[in-house]
Amino acid sequence: MDDKVDPLPYDDGHKHSTEQPSLERIGSQNKETEANIFPEPEAEAEADLEKAGVVPRAVVAPGGVNPADFPDGGLEAWLVVLGGWCCLFVSFGWINCIGVFQEYYQEHLLSEYSSSTVSWIPSMEVFMMFLGGPFFGKTFDNFGPRGLLAVGSVFHVFGLMMTSLSTKYYQFLLAQGVCSALGASAVFFAAMSSTGTWFFKKRATAFGTIASGSSLGGVIFPIMVSKLIPKIGYPWTMRAAAFMILGMLAIANLTVKSRLTPRRKKVDPMEFMRPLKEPAFAILCAAAFFFFFGTFLPFNYVILQAQSHGMSANLSIYVIPILNAASIFGRILPGIVADRIGRFNVMIMTTAFSTIIVLGLWIPSASNAPIIVFCVLYGFSSGAFVSMLPSLVAQISPIREIGVRNGTIFLCVAFAGLTGNPIGGALLSNDHGNFLHLQIFCGVTMAAGTCAFIAARWVQCGFQLKVI
Repeated sequence: MDDKVDPLPYDDGHKHSTEQPSLERIGSQNKETEANIFPEPEAEAEADLEKAGVVPRAVVAPGGVNPADFPDGGLEAWLVVLGGWCCLFVSFGWINCIGVFQEYYQEHLLSEYSSSTVSWIPSMEVFMMFLGGPFFGKTFDNFGPRGLLAVGSVFHVFGLMMTSLSTKYYQFLLAQGVCSALGASAVFFAAMSSTGTWFFKKRATAFGTIASGSSLGGVIFPIMVSKLIPKIGYPWTMRAAAFMILGMLAIANLTVKSRLTPRRKKVDPMEFMRPLKEPAFAILCAAAFFFFFGTFLPFNYVILQAQSHGMSANLSIYVIPILNAASIFGRILPGIVADRIGRFNVMIMTTAFSTIIVLGLWIPSASNAPIIVFCVLYGFSSGAFVSMLPSLVAQISPIREIGVRNGTIFLCVAFAGLTGNPIGGALLSNDHGNFLHLQIFCGVTMAAGTCAFIAARWVQCGFQLKVI
């Protein structure tokens, strides 16, 4: 394992004696304090944790969270994973097919606008998807996931229905880029935050499993949209997608729940800023920002790039599904490996590989075969980012602050998502329709993100490969 294995979730910020509290001492605490003291785990469970190097007995301080309390499996926990999988299928899976809309709007409905202007619609989707992080994270911590899921379901479906009626640029921007994306954001954060409360040792595996839903959604939605538009028209295609999303969200609303009882606290804006005082978390936010700056550029522009090099329209519609199909394995397998060799280690390896193939393969790709190979490799390597990032946040955060901290880091990601695609569109225009400047920008920002992930790991535990 790679880092100080989850020391922070068991530390309430105060110094404690490593001596276990006596029953008399516990009995003397008031009810509020007593509710926060976790009982000592059974001998076998504690020995198993110590053997796995998860948490030394002395680190589990009074007022901390006992890792033995996490089910790490069972019917309830895996039903939450099922519901979370549906949530990411309809939220991030929908966002993953933005390249289809960039191409369709630019060639048909909004052909009078430039590539950079059209790109604000999918960029706004990505931005609103993550901008809701702080608000929805706090709402989750205070009230749990039920309300988030219900409201998010309504906004997501309603936004897509309104998109089906849109004819003007601002209508697409408001309906698809704002309303639908905000609903998807609420659904996304409810699922991610709930899953983290059920798993400890298998956390990266659980996150990887639900994140695979976004990959499959990114396979099905582009093919569905591309094939249905010529047959039933754009309006009814969007309505068909909305009905499909509604069915998936019905399952999610019945299965997703948090293991923890919500604790209502006053809204304090500084609550989102305080984690940034911790060096490891601050650097992790910077790493996520820089890497995500370039992450969606291949998703958004690879279809146009492929067509510019002679790929047929019939084949180019499968480029995004191929990329997302490969990311299914990229979201699941790295999570399983990460639980064994370290989550920071795996994140560094996958982000570095993404950088290499963007600079070394995407740039020289000028025919069908290398473009398809790039999509497969990039889909696999970039897929780990979404599934691994929440597990890194959970690893260095108190369990009760996971919602807020996920909100903080995804707020950083939101601004990267908002500006990355329009910058790419501007670079494309300035390069007279060539993609070289856009591709270099993508690779350089990913390289910066990779270096920041390395720095975050070094701050957390130094350069040792294994830390017990």
